[in-house]
Amino acid sequence: MSQHGNLDPDTAWDIMNLLNDINSRGTTVVMATHAKDIVNSMKKRVIQINKGIIVRDDKKGGYNSEV
Repeated sequence: MSQHGNLDPDTAWDIMNLLNDINSRGTTVVMATHAKDIVNSMKKRVIQINKGIIVRDDKKGGYNSEV
C-alpha cells in the first residue's frame, strides 16, 4: 500500500476510520486527498474540482483523475 503524506498506511486508515465514525454520527467531513486506495475503498461522495470548477460530483464515487 502506498504512503499518504507523512503517515504510514495503518495510521492513515486509523484516521479514515475515525473520520468515518464522526461522519456516521451526523457531522459532515470534507477531505482533500490523492490517495486512490482510500477514496476507492470508502465509496463516499466525491467532488472533483479542476481550476475552481466542479467537473464531477458522484454520490458514491471512486477516484478518477481523468475527466
